[in-house]
Amino acid sequence: MNKKRKTVIFGGSFNPIHIGHTSLAAEVCSRGLADEVWFMVSPQNPHKQGCDLTDEGLRLQMVQLAVKGNPAFKACDFEFALPRPSYTVHTLAALEQAYPDREFVLLIGADNW
Repeated sequence: MNKKRKTVIFGGSFNPIHIGHTSLAAEVCSRGLADEVWFMVSPQNPHKQGCDLTDEGLRLQMVQLAVKGNPAFKACDFEFALPRPSYTVHTLAALEQAYPDREFVLLIGADNW
């Protein structure tokens, strides 16, 4: 039986990404809770409509720079191709269809808790 790769989805606007985000993800990996962490850049969070967000492409570039050098981290633009605003339930359904070999787990920050 093939074991599914445990992939943590850490979604957010990352406006901007900071050490709190990367430290939390590193702790998850160091405890063996995940094989990898995908930093899912949300192009339009439904709870932040009308907010002044930096361009999504620039936010993705900032995440790419922040996770560079850590093979367990991935900057992810998966939601860029999904309808907007981005709802987690729709993202997870699309991820499960696109990546049936993975088990997805959500990581949320204190602001969402």
